[in-house]
Amino acid sequence: MAKVMVVFWSGSGNTEKMAEAVAKGAKEKGAEVTCKNVSSTSVDELANYNAVAFGSPAMGAEVIEEGEMEPFFSSALLKLSGKKVAVFGSYDWGDGEWLRTWEGRVKSGGAMLAGSVKAHLEPDAAALAECAALGATLAG
Repeated sequence: MAKVMVVFWSGSGNTEKMAEAVAKGAKEKGAEVTCKNVSSTSVDELANYNAVAFGSPAMGAEVIEEGEMEPFFSSALLKLSGKKVAVFGSYDWGDGEWLRTWEGRVKSGGAMLAGSVKAHLEPDAAALAECAALGATLAG
């Protein structure tokens, strides 16, 4: 059975909704899933999982949240080689550059990019379905 960890940071609740949909999709595919706010987990916990999904909204100049998610992800990246990793989040401006940059960091860190999902502001039904499909991919 696959073990999937979903780690997210959410300011408005949009990225949290996406995290819950990723977790639901992985559970429906039969995975054991843990879904946590980044402030409630540690990088060391990731060693117990086959796949990890990271969620963060776009912040500032199209970057992931810098107070908690960025330091967590930077540390985690060193331990993700060979694991399936997905990234997701919501944005308000721009065109999703933060997500493309994040995807590149996953790949250059040696992890297997399983996919990504972005939502403009609050995720609609289509974005939540994409998140669930992303979770199923991580569980497969």
